[in-house]
Amino acid sequence: MRSAPPPGGRRTLVRWLKSTSNRSFVLYPVCIVAFELVLRGGDLALVPWGAPLMIWGYLQYLLVGRYRARMGGGGPGLGVPPLRIVDRGPYRVLRNPMYLGHLIFMAGLAITFGSLPAVALVAFHMAWFNCRVLEDERHLEEIFGAQFASYKARVKRWIPGIL
Repeated sequence: MRSAPPPGGRRTLVRWLKSTSNRSFVLYPVCIVAFELVLRGGDLALVPWGAPLMIWGYLQYLLVGRYRARMGGGGPGLGVPPLRIVDRGPYRVLRNPMYLGHLIFMAGLAITFGSLPAVALVAFHMAWFNCRVLEDERHLEEIFGAQFASYKARVKRWIPGIL
């Protein structure tokens, strides 16, 4: 006789998997390492200079996220929108430093493990995060109107002073 799964177990897993940060910083690295181990017969090829990018990307995501929550209120993502626009600190030079942290981390992952699937993951997520940003910006324009439009006109989306 099979025992019933714990209440909410599947829902908890699905909720965990829906978190972009859980996927970026836990699931994807585990999958890339597992894939590379299988592909290389248990022998990982490590390129150590990719690790600082992984650390940088994760810390950028984490610290900027804490800063945004402290300065702007709201919750992670736009599920609980901010109470005010944050246009100081890292948000003075870039509109999406948290998303960029994810991409920097994934680039470091691809370099560290010399992994073509991780390169594909970076390319996919560059497009995915850009689509997500467009949706987030529409939502923020609905909430903050002209104030967000002014911020958007002053601050670049991805690369300070360029893009």
